[in-house]
Amino acid sequence: MWEEVHGGQATKVRERDAAPAASSRWHVHCLYQPVVDLYTSAGVGYEALARGLPGSPLATPDRLFAAARAEGQLVELDWACRGAALQGALDGRLDTHALFVNVEPEALGTESPPELTELWESSSRRLNTTLEITERALTARPAEMLYAVERLREQGWHFALDDVGADPSSLALLPLLQPDVIKLDLRLVQEQPSSEVAAIMNAVNAERERSGALILAEGIETEAHRATALALGATLGQGWLFGRPEELPTTLPPPQYMLRPRNARRPMAGTTPFEVVSPVRLVRRGDKRLLIGVSKHLEQQAAKLGATAVIVSAFQSVGRFTPLTRGRYAALAGQAAFVAALGVGIGEEPAPGVRGAALEPDDSLLGEWSVVVLGPHFAAALVARDLDDTGSELDRRFDFALTYERELVIQAAAALMQRVAPLEPLAP
Repeated sequence: MWEEVHGGQATKVRERDAAPAASSRWHVHCLYQPVVDLYTSAGVGYEALARGLPGSPLATPDRLFAAARAEGQLVELDWACRGAALQGALDGRLDTHALFVNVEPEALGTESPPELTELWESSSRRLNTTLEITERALTARPAEMLYAVERLREQGWHFALDDVGADPSSLALLPLLQPDVIKLDLRLVQEQPSSEVAAIMNAVNAERERSGALILAEGIETEAHRATALALGATLGQGWLFGRPEELPTTLPPPQYMLRPRNARRPMAGTTPFEVVSPVRLVRRGDKRLLIGVSKHLEQQAAKLGATAVIVSAFQSVGRFTPLTRGRYAALAGQAAFVAALGVGIGEEPAPGVRGAALEPDDSLLGEWSVVVLGPHFAAALVARDLDDTGSELDRRFDFALTYERELVIQAAAALMQRVAPLEPLAP
């Protein structure tokens, strides 16, 4: 999140008393780096970049956040940085420009400190703010992060997924977060083109076409970098070519245009995959033999997608997550970006590398068998409801539906992801 500014020397900053967070023991203040229209170089906004006390050992963001993490004060520091960013933007009359503010995954769903509540709530109305998070937030704590993002969206905040392309999982998780802005990792514009970069470009532009998300390229230091960013599909950019992080100018020229993320999201149609899909797709009836074949085929599709795949499945109970199935999912976990298996009695890691969630006995998912596969260019979901037949296991019948409609598959995946247990501890 901070790589681009580590290489630059922060200019000497005068003390600011405006932000409540700046008076905290972390002595946080913010510099602001321009965000521009790549075609015209006209400014449309700024990213707020946190700094510690100038001249101190914690002046740089990497040392500042490392110290807070070591002391167990990361949430406190994150809110101090948010407060400094928002108050500085209000003081600088940044109301007509877009403002990008980084948020640590651990702090995203936390309540604001009392001294910042008024600032936080009013800023969602007075500023055009986009909160930046990384894919690490979703892979570590998917249920908490998806809930927190939707709650904050209802309050008027936009979201950007940062460092896209730095890790394949960011591509896999794009449709689940449905970011308003996709921020390309700086290496995509600074390194030589490759097949990996081409795959990232295809995935990001496919998501832009589907959702209307804006694409912003970071690390633009030369005209060649700008040309590369445009070729990758970015329309917005930031980097030293357009300006280094510094205090906001005393007089701000109006932005070329108001940057308003326009990503349209469909509300969830149900709390389980079957509730999402069955009302709008043909529901058929089949026995377990048929559904095993369909499930294995979808698992094979996930394996072909490799590091850009998400596969999330529900097996009703731990007894139906058999040793053979456990072995297949462990193999998938070694290939895909994210693999999860849910069911009553299934632990938090039911197989090596596989995420889990022990469902409550009254969870509405108990009566369902689902397999959902999602990638940048593939989406499929098998959703089935048990008819509670007696007799042999393979003769059990299900009402089921199969869909490849991407929006339905995304909603089915989100219904399952909201139940996945968090990782402990969150990776630094």
